Amino acid sequence: MDLGLADRTVLVTGGSSGVGLATVRALLDEGARVATCARTPDRLAAAAADLGAGDDRLLTGACDVRDSTAVTGFVRRAADHFGGLDGLVNNAGQSRMKRLADTTADDWRDELELKFAGVLNPLHAALPLLRAASAPSVVNINAVLARQPEPRLITTSAARAGILNLSKSLSHELAADGIRVNSVCLGLIDTGQWTRRHAASGTTEPYDSWQAALAADRGIALGRLGRADEVAYAVLALLSPRASYITGTAVDVCGGVGRAIA
Repeated sequence: MDLGLADRTVLVTGGSSGVGLATVRALLDEGARVATCARTPDRLAAAAADLGAGDDRLLTGACDVRDSTAVTGFVRRAADHFGGLDGLVNNAGQSRMKRLADTTADDWRDELELKFAGVLNPLHAALPLLRAASAPSVVNINAVLARQPEPRLITTSAARAGILNLSKSLSHELAADGIRVNSVCLGLIDTGQWTRRHAASGTTEPYDSWQAALAADRGIALGRLGRADEVAYAVLALLSPRASYITGTAVDVCGGVGRAIA
């Protein structure tokens, strides 16, 4: 099925690795034009070289989503380069592995700032462009933690829940402008962090069996971790103009780990 993404322009934050990079790659494969930013210029440059797309299809820039001025500048640069903006994928973020007893006030401030700025700064900068677009779409990358928090990820769980709530509110507020807002909620995705943890653990167990044991421990029905490209497929489906009647929803890409019914 043609997703109708060819020649549309999408901005993806955090596109130098993992889910962001997989989404950029999938969009390019569909014929879209992509602007992507990340905090680390070297990793971004390496990712762009690997993608092999020309300047007419791919624009990159170093940018911290917490810096509203930098984000606004990059969005304007993307609009000038490609002539507009049709979609936005808010992907930048990370997890903080801490329990309540280990967290500080700064931990809470940093976590909430990153998660909320990672959505609100790009959205505020992109809104005039999205309002002028045909079938505009926003996809916020979230996590199943938003609905089923883990004590060892207490700050991240709380922030994720807030972003899920925010996304629902945005879907209502922006509907009058024709802008759809949806979320993709991730389970455990093998984006490199798990191979690094396997290596750091000092175990002699092969990665595949170590990963299967981890999946069993976390209650993942499919018995494995997900892949970044599997997430990208869900993101592209929601970006597609063919999903024109889907807004305010959250799609779980988690291998069946979800314990919540809704």
